Amino acid sequence: MRVCRERIELEGWAYLYAYTDRAISGSTALRPAYQRLLEDARQGQFDIVVAEALDRLSRDMEDVAGLFKRLRFAGIRLFTLAEGEIGELHVGLKGAMNSMFLRDLKAKVKRGLTGRVRQGKSAGGLAYGYQVIRELDARGELIRGGRRIDEGEARVVRRIFAAFVAGKSPRAIAKMLNAEGVSGPHGRAWCDTMIRGHRLRGCGILHNEVYIGRLIWNRQSFVKDPATGRRVPRYNPETEWIVQEVPELRIVEQALWAKTHARLDEIYVSASVAKARSSEFWKRRRAKHLLTGLVFCSDCGSLYAAAGRHYLACSAARRQGTCVSRGGIPRQVLEDLVLDALKRHLLAPEYVQEFVDAFHAEVNRQRRDAEIAAGVKRKEFDEVQRRLDGLIDAIADGLRAPGLQTRLDELERRKFDLQRELEATPPTAPRFHPRLSEVYRDKVAQLHVALAEPQDREEAIGILRGLIEKISVRPTGHGRSFEVELVGQIANMVALFPGGENAQKEPYRSSVKVVAGEGLEPPTLGL
Repeated sequence: MRVCRERIELEGWAYLYAYTDRAISGSTALRPAYQRLLEDARQGQFDIVVAEALDRLSRDMEDVAGLFKRLRFAGIRLFTLAEGEIGELHVGLKGAMNSMFLRDLKAKVKRGLTGRVRQGKSAGGLAYGYQVIRELDARGELIRGGRRIDEGEARVVRRIFAAFVAGKSPRAIAKMLNAEGVSGPHGRAWCDTMIRGHRLRGCGILHNEVYIGRLIWNRQSFVKDPATGRRVPRYNPETEWIVQEVPELRIVEQALWAKTHARLDEIYVSASVAKARSSEFWKRRRAKHLLTGLVFCSDCGSLYAAAGRHYLACSAARRQGTCVSRGGIPRQVLEDLVLDALKRHLLAPEYVQEFVDAFHAEVNRQRRDAEIAAGVKRKEFDEVQRRLDGLIDAIADGLRAPGLQTRLDELERRKFDLQRELEATPPTAPRFHPRLSEVYRDKVAQLHVALAEPQDREEAIGILRGLIEKISVRPTGHGRSFEVELVGQIANMVALFPGGENAQKEPYRSSVKVVAGEGLEPPTLGL
């Protein structure tokens, strides 16, 4: 940052913003500040980007090339202290070098971790039941990867194995430990997935072979999904696993381990599990509902998760037993409550007027852009015609030169293309829509329909979710009623009160409290 500021001052440029993503790998474009830079570039917030080197922007060839193209399109220069002003040659060469650096670094890190495991050391991470050993070698440098048994946590591990062999489920074990106040990994509450783990990954209490004194590493590797930039695990064949015996780390006796895995195998081959596995449910993306990931328990702050197909319930109450709010609420009841309130209040005169103004401003902007584009094409058409007339006059005067006919053909083709584009330009939209307020009212009234239609669902959900920061749900203690608190921009648009129009005919009557957020930008579905 310092040397970049110094170079900016030396060049006489004006410093505006700094974009920093500390401690985030440059191999991914999913970095907050990097994405803000792209957005500000699209909006023309600056004229030049200054970085120490290209690898400070990205180490991925595709991302570097994409960034360069976006900046070039926006008329923004890219300058680095190491390479100077960046051009296509820099992007190709440096992008390839940075990608090769990442590949070589990955191989060297893997080599080092393999050697660490073969020495009986941990390659990273701290399993429950163990402590990190802080010791120095003969040169006074820290020896990394050392572990020893934590006797207190080891007793909990043995209890978990014994309880599972006795017939308890992972969820029941988690609730038992939480009820006793036993802290889980990293001081968190226990949940069933911590205990159950994953069969192929060898993680979780019941599947981790470190508890019988075996370190297994390189079960899986990770590759980056080019579409999302996220790391995706790929399982390695067993022949590539690195297995090291560490008998000093054994916590669970072999007989108890064998009984545990005998029961796990029975569950794995049971009819219900085999049927679920054959369906490959993990390959099907769950439908994203309007309130997915936005509903929280006001008692404990945990996320409300799906409880069956149609209900939401506190995940901490169901999976961990650490919350007393055990009742579920129908997903559709909660969604209808929000949508009905939105529909009623979005029809207020000020919101209708806001929609009309925004629509006219957008239509007029599009018309101006179309007129400007057509004007540019007409100007180019006149220039091409002028050049053609000049060449024809020169030929008539006896001018003969190599390439003259080729140049004449090129201009004729460009003239034909421009003429076709100008004739195909659609008529500009009117500046005033006579039934615009009625269109808006129809759109608002059909919010439920928009959420049900596949072609409109994604847009509708995205707009509405952008208005909601979170929704807190708390049972009132009166039958099956709930108090709901809306937080976010939606709170400026909705004011719900107990009873009246909001009372449900079903036994799920909801009183709703609203906490006002900041700003107001009414949604305009369909635009």
